[in-house]
Amino acid sequence: MELNNIKPADGSKHAKRRVGRGIGSGLGKTAGRGHKGQKSRSGGYHKVGFEGGQMPLQRRLPKRGFKSTTLRFNAEVNLTDLARLGLAEVDMLVLKQSGLIGELTRVVKVINTGAIVSAVKLSGIGATAGAKAAIEAAGGSVA
Repeated sequence: MELNNIKPADGSKHAKRRVGRGIGSGLGKTAGRGHKGQKSRSGGYHKVGFEGGQMPLQRRLPKRGFKSTTLRFNAEVNLTDLARLGLAEVDMLVLKQSGLIGELTRVVKVINTGAIVSAVKLSGIGATAGAKAAIEAAGGSVA
């Protein structure tokens, strides 16, 4: 194979339709636009979603829902994950390095899912009331 032999795949390229070039071309006179009307004019067409003056679908349906943009900076870690780490002291940096939370995370909260038996000291990390009770029962602390 050489550069001068390379060709596009069959059917991937086709000639652009040339309209308005006389009767013989088959697309002369009105150039495939029919007669009169908004769609036959240059620059004339309706906006997306326009339904001829009828109330458009996107305005007939009720607005609902909200997705907070700050949620991507929040993360949750459960007690089982903390126990799996097997460290005495845990902070944000440790959780990021272990891959339990994302790099963008700013706020971490420990939730009461699973169980923990070893003592863990949390620094700079929040915890729910149940998770705090479980950590302190295991001999750890939440700062």
